[in-house]
Parts: sequence; structure tokens; C-alpha cells
Amino acid sequence: MLSKSCKEVLSHSTSIYRSLGTQATRAFTASQLKTSTAILNKQLHYLHSQKVPSSLKASDDFIPRHLGNDSKATQAILQRIGVKSIEQLMDETVPDTIRLPKDQVCVHNGKDIKGIFSETMMLAHLKDLANANKVNKSYQGAGFYPTQIPSVIRRNVLENPNWYTPYTPYQAEIAQGRLESLLNFQTMITELTGLDVANASLLDEASSASEAMFMSYNVHNGKRNKYFLSKSVFPQNIEVIKTKADGLGIELVIDEPANFNWTQAGEYCGYLVQNPDNFGNVHDYTATIAKLKEHKVVVTIVADILSLAITKTPGEMGADIAVGTAQRFGVPMAYGGPHAGYMAVKDDLKRKMPGRLIGVSKDVHGN
Repeated sequence: MLSKSCKEVLSHSTSIYRSLGTQATRAFTASQLKTSTAILNKQLHYLHSQKVPSSLKASDDFIPRHLGNDSKATQAILQRIGVKSIEQLMDETVPDTIRLPKDQVCVHNGKDIKGIFSETMMLAHLKDLANANKVNKSYQGAGFYPTQIPSVIRRNVLENPNWYTPYTPYQAEIAQGRLESLLNFQTMITELTGLDVANASLLDEASSASEAMFMSYNVHNGKRNKYFLSKSVFPQNIEVIKTKADGLGIELVIDEPANFNWTQAGEYCGYLVQNPDNFGNVHDYTATIAKLKEHKVVVTIVADILSLAITKTPGEMGADIAVGTAQRFGVPMAYGGPHAGYMAVKDDLKRKMPGRLIGVSKDVHGN
């Protein structure tokens, strides 16, 4: 039988958990977050109290499960290495010059820090903190868009444990799952862009566009230093390309594609447009690209990868390079990025492509 005091503690604890669960299901105001913090402090008081039986305390402490040593094993280890306690071990191994004074170890901004050992309580508290955020609708655009991920894709693709569980975690072969997923990414990019080779991603769309300019410059071995950039490219892409061009000594010509000076086309190493552009216009550049090919100008299209499921691909238009962002495939906007950038090129440009390339090897038997 439980004593009256234990029953009161148990009843109080139960009401606290119910209250916490109820509050976590609705949006938190400042006062509600304050209430949640008060509840958490009460729970911490119970956990740290010597008067409350251990049987009534949370049993999902993270530290023992993470470290794996119980008190008996810890004492055996300490005895083996010749010290009486973990504190003595720290005193003998960590120099005083890099250790915080004992009165400052668990102090932040003048307040004592109490550890939340229970994983359940910590997750509940973090959920409360997250619910206190005010989520506004984003109108950022320009390559950053909200996404909807079907549950079947989230579970069977993004959260699929087959990418890593077939391998023991201490062996290098765990990388095979990652290599396979990157190979699938490259294959998807080549299929959507209609080009021959894709790399295993770059930093973001803007840096991918600047690398495309550098590739165009290298194709002509630096003999052509003019580069045409559409005025309708996303602003952040233009700024990064400007920075790259300045360091390389490339002369940027930023204007509307309709104003391109065809009499000087032979002076340009490359030509870059965005599709859809900054104003949402979708263009078919097939005729323009064919004309640029007569002057050996390397053409890059910054393409919305999701739009390529229903629009004419850069490969079909005759472009040499396609770049963009993978954010459209369900990556959260995360205050603007960065999100993985993609790059696909024609086969004759693969040796000049930056980044890493995941390939499929063949043995002497052709397998």
C-alpha cells in the first residue's frame, strides 16, 4: 500500500503530465509558456528530491542508457585505473587552466542550471518551447517555397532505414547507403534536366550558378572573358555571380535576353538565364540556344527542378548546363537556406564539372 504522502505525489505527478499533454496540443502564448516552465520546474524538483521514492521518478534517464556503465561497472573501472572517483580522475587528467571553477560549472547568467535527466520530460519541454514560436506565412519566393511531402515519400524515402541499417555502424561500409542515395539523386537530376551527367550536389543554387559561369570561362581557356547574365535571374544568384566574376576578372553583361548584342556573340564565353524567371515567366529558349551554338557560347539554364516535370527540359532546349536548388523537393525553407544545389551537364563537359560524382564501377568480368 502506498502511504498518503506518496499517493499525493503520484496524484500530483499524474495531473502535471495530463496538464503538460493538454498544453502541448495548442498554440502557446507567453503566459502559457510560463505555466509550462513552472510545471517543468516542479517535475525537476521531484526528480532531485531525496524525499520522493525512486519508484515514483521518471525511469527513462538518458545518461545511463547513453554511457552504458552502471555504478558497479564504474567503480570497477575506477579501481582498475587507480582512482577513487570520477572527480579525482578529472582532477588528475584535465589541467586547471582549462577547467571552469566548480562554482561556475552549472551556472549561466547568474542562475543555476538543473539537468533534465528524463528523455520524455526533455522532449516535452522542447515541444513546449517550439510551440511558443509564432509561425508566420512566408512570402519570400525567389526560389524558396513552402512544400508538402506525402507521408509515403517521407517514410519510404527520406526516413527509410535501409540507407544505413544493413551495415554495422563502426565499419566504413555504412557509407554505401549514402552513396546509393546520392546515386539515386544524380539519376533523378539527369532524368529531369534531360542532360547526361549530374554531380552529387553543390552548396546552393546561387553558388551552382557561379560555378556554371566559371565552367563556361574554362571551356574557352580564359580567352573569352565576357559573360551574359539575364536581368530576370533571382537577385541572390546575380549577387553571388557578381562576386565570383569580380575575382576572376570576368566582364558581366546584365540585361534582358532580348537586348543581347548578337554582333559581339563571339566575345562571350557563356550565357545564363533563369526558367521560370524572377517574375514567374516560363520561356522556351530552343531557338536562342541554337543561335548561340553557332558562336560556341556555353549556355546555362537555372531551372526550377520541380517545374521540369511538366515543362521543356534544358536538355531538350539544347542547353549545356542546368543548375538549381533541390529545395523544391520538400526541404524546409529554414530562413532562406542554404539548400542543396544541383548541377547537370552534357557529357563533353563532365571533366570540367565541380563537386563530387558518384559512379557505378565495373569489375574485370563486366559486372
